[in-house]
Amino acid sequence: MAAVSVIPNGEAFHLEGGSIAILMVHGFTGSPASIRPWAESLHREGFTVRAPRLPGHGRTWEEMNKTRWEDWYEEVDRNFSELKKSYQRVFVAGFSMGGALSIRLASIRGQEIEGLMLVNPSIHDPRASLTLVPLLQYVIPSLGGRGTDVAAPNPPKHSYGRTPLRALRSLQKLWKIVQRDLYLVDLPLMVGYSVNDHVVDPRNSEIVIDNVSSIDIREVIFERSFHNVALDHDLDVLVDESLAFIKDVLTGEVNRDERDLIDAEFDAIVSGLSLDESAPSTFLDELDEIDASEEYHGDNKPLPTLSTVQRAALVGVIGGPLYAISVRFFNFDPLGIGAWPGAFALVAGIVTFFWQMRVDSDDDDDGVAL
Repeated sequence: MAAVSVIPNGEAFHLEGGSIAILMVHGFTGSPASIRPWAESLHREGFTVRAPRLPGHGRTWEEMNKTRWEDWYEEVDRNFSELKKSYQRVFVAGFSMGGALSIRLASIRGQEIEGLMLVNPSIHDPRASLTLVPLLQYVIPSLGGRGTDVAAPNPPKHSYGRTPLRALRSLQKLWKIVQRDLYLVDLPLMVGYSVNDHVVDPRNSEIVIDNVSSIDIREVIFERSFHNVALDHDLDVLVDESLAFIKDVLTGEVNRDERDLIDAEFDAIVSGLSLDESAPSTFLDELDEIDASEEYHGDNKPLPTLSTVQRAALVGVIGGPLYAISVRFFNFDPLGIGAWPGAFALVAGIVTFFWQMRVDSDDDDDGVAL
């Protein structure tokens, strides 16, 4: 039986406009309905806007639990490729987890993207409770969660009321990849975040701003909205800042060409260095003439090699407790006398290990001339 959507207006949409297109990506457990007011406002200004429904979203959380971040990203990448074939220039906008997927796209296909707009991007969550997700996903399929985080009254339903844990575990894997590759993002960037976000910590946006390689970054702060700005009091601020950002990129006031200027300056410096071998002495020659005795090789010494006796002792130190645990918790008692052999092996191993270290130390002292 086909899944029935529990999200009104949760399907993908495409708003045809001019030759400039914007790909908009919704968040985790959400749907295109969560970003539609933002999209419609940009469309009224003449832009073509497309918002795909990510696999598993906008239907049921059970269906979402069968999908992974690779499925979500593939849908984003496919829609971007389609827009690139038909429209002159393409921007990408991502909300919450959609921000993480948009960053992933920018780290791979950044040269094809005109500019990147992020709203409360989600790229990590340090809460201790989330460390249990890798185990809980096999025991509990989902947890109850906040259905929406909007300060404005009566927001439309746009996301699930539950969090599917297998999908959440996959999101955690996406976060690690996105954080690792932030430095690959060098295109014009707008990052907007809410100071009173109860879903995504604003520090996520700080991490993005501090670690991307973008020269031009527009930072926008939403003071009257919670997590979902497109459905909240600051929608007008979001739209105005988005339009200003897009205009600046299209007119060339914000661009990535300053990187070319840096490269040109570096080339000019390098071209001024003489590497002519006919010269009496070059800088490279002087480096080769540094006395090897002045080189610093570090203070680290090689780890000591364990003797046969010490290795045997380690077997007792490790195997003893394992034997005791097998007797205590798994009723595995091949000798029939309880956990005593394990305890004896542990004590004997510790004593033997350190006794052998003392013997080796005495041997070394005997060889030193005083």
